[in-house]
Amino acid sequence: MSDAAALYESTLAPWACRSASSRGRRHPEPDSPTRNMFQRDRDRIIHSTAFRRLEYKTQVFVNHEGDHYRTRLTHSIEVAQIARSICRTLRLHEDLAEGVALAHDLGHTPFGHSGQDALDAAMKPYGGFEHNRQSLRVIEKLERRYAAFPGLNLSFETREGIVKHTSPHDTPRNADLAEYRLDEQATLEAQVANLADEIAYNNHDVDDGFRAGILDIEALNAVPLFAMHYEQALRAHPGMDDALAVHETVRRMINHLIVDVVEETMRRIREAGVESLDDVRRADRALVGFSREVRRMNAEMKRFLYRNMYRHYRVVRMAEKAGRVVRELFHAYMDNPAMLPPGVTSRMDGQGDDASRARVIADYIAGMTDRYALDEYGRLFDVHARS
Repeated sequence: MSDAAALYESTLAPWACRSASSRGRRHPEPDSPTRNMFQRDRDRIIHSTAFRRLEYKTQVFVNHEGDHYRTRLTHSIEVAQIARSICRTLRLHEDLAEGVALAHDLGHTPFGHSGQDALDAAMKPYGGFEHNRQSLRVIEKLERRYAAFPGLNLSFETREGIVKHTSPHDTPRNADLAEYRLDEQATLEAQVANLADEIAYNNHDVDDGFRAGILDIEALNAVPLFAMHYEQALRAHPGMDDALAVHETVRRMINHLIVDVVEETMRRIREAGVESLDDVRRADRALVGFSREVRRMNAEMKRFLYRNMYRHYRVVRMAEKAGRVVRELFHAYMDNPAMLPPGVTSRMDGQGDDASRARVIADYIAGMTDRYALDEYGRLFDVHARS
């Protein structure tokens, strides 16, 4: 490890994760003279093909609906920024949290959660589909950038953070993940990245929903978390137009949640008597979290977004069309694999069973951007389109 990396890690809290105590990479490599292990992980993620594809993958609104809506790429960057802010205040390893944040959606399908749900349904007879599991496949097998090994050969701790990323759409339970000790808590850095994801998508979905004309200030003011910060924003800047007022309110909500996470996490660390990373892993619950009151307010915001945005007829219509695209692509490829490009069919060589072929097809579809999936759908099902 370089002197600079050692100096940085000497400033971290006793319960932070350090690259010097990492469980290592699957394929051993010499240390970098200028970067710690988690910096190298972060850099490999940024330079990966899967990361670049996130620019054209849906967060809520499909790419062609407008230039200013969040995509999976901008969302991942926003998650990383929030995670770094929390880690810096708590003296946790910023590079590890950033790497987990940037990688957590690498395996996401086109068209957001509707695409994932459709692919999961199609894959049910063959083991199902889960995007954090797919992110692990991307970094361990599917990325091809290094001659010495498949995937990106990331550290155990970065891979663990991806595996233990949980949300209403992804919770790892599979027996083949035993090496990640699912009964243990993840590092605090991975826990921070997990909560930063929730902070980012809730608050930025408010911003995108308002921009799309699906949410308005009157409706949003029924949510206590929004109403409290909207009132504060108007007192500080009377006469703002509605768009600026929403930006100000979202900014204040994010800050409120970050401050609460920092205070609540420190309280839990003290209460649990944590003195080391081993203590973090042995804890009976996640140590990074919201206080009870903020957790309640955040849950109200999530319920509001579900009822008023995610179930809005415009979003539901697009989700239904997106699901149809994914389902029909999958079944067309399964029925006639000869329609797949040579680079995909070559991965099927020697794969005699349907489950193995289905997994290769799922890899191909999950790697598509929104626009590629729509173009491919046209090529397969529009008789006037060129193949």
